[in-house]
Amino acid sequence: MDNQHSVARLRAWLMAIRPQTLPAGASPVIVGVGLAIHDGVFAVGPAVAALLGALFLQIGSNFTNDYYDAIRGADTEDREGFQRVTQSGLISPKRVQGAIYVSFSLAALVGIYLVYIGGVPIIAVGLLSILAGFAYTGGPYPFGYHGLGDLFVFIFFGLVAVTGTYYVQAVSTVATVGPIPISIPAGTVPVAAVVASLPAAALSTNILVVNNIRDLETDRETGKRTLAVKIGYQWSRIEYTALLALSYLVPLVFAVCWQSVFPLTPLLTTPLAWRLWMTIREETTGEALNPALERTGKLLLAFSFLFAFGLATPSLI
Repeated sequence: MDNQHSVARLRAWLMAIRPQTLPAGASPVIVGVGLAIHDGVFAVGPAVAALLGALFLQIGSNFTNDYYDAIRGADTEDREGFQRVTQSGLISPKRVQGAIYVSFSLAALVGIYLVYIGGVPIIAVGLLSILAGFAYTGGPYPFGYHGLGDLFVFIFFGLVAVTGTYYVQAVSTVATVGPIPISIPAGTVPVAAVVASLPAAALSTNILVVNNIRDLETDRETGKRTLAVKIGYQWSRIEYTALLALSYLVPLVFAVCWQSVFPLTPLLTTPLAWRLWMTIREETTGEALNPALERTGKLLLAFSFLFAFGLATPSLI
């Protein structure tokens, strides 16, 4: 019985971590590494630390969402999404709350090393990322309950994550910059890093779009005013389509600017994107959209690996 109880408890914690969402944490780092390799500023230590920090932030955000959606009554028995451990009673609210603090503390611990490398800019980015992860569903004005969740994901799991990953590698290779720099040294956040961040930002946001389309009716009933609740099914599907289009436009921009076919490698994921789009434009049930949510995460990860490969390869051949 003890072994069965331990296995059940482990499964509950894995459910709370929500592994299907972790590509949103890892993918921006992968893209940032690919561009850093192309520009000759790749650094193993900062890259690994950026990955760990991003994953801890993602896990902490997942615990926060699980806890506060249950406390605020947004998670009900009618919810069609993946089972939530706080609402279902699999893990006590107190333990989930403790896991929130542990996850964000681990992210902050990794951040100490990144602050040594990246200085004051990383302090600002790190604190804002932790605050945003908590404020998504927690605090007096939760972003996710006021239609701002999509913007939060686009910024922090795309723009900030990719450019931040590139920055900590680039700044570590600048010989004239000592530990804990006060400002951002020239050339450590190029325009290319910002542009390269857009597919990760868009596809990470699309994970949330699928989630919110699936939960639109129950969110409306419980007073959770996600962007999908505010704009409805049709405009949410248009949002998903526009973000997909943005993702596939960026490799074309790099291919033209670099006069290279290698940045086009993410186009190999187009069949998966097409199948997902066909599902999103027609379905609203959890039975159809739960697999679509997982596949959107897989699309993000596959796209990011291929994009990183396409960015890095021209400098390696």
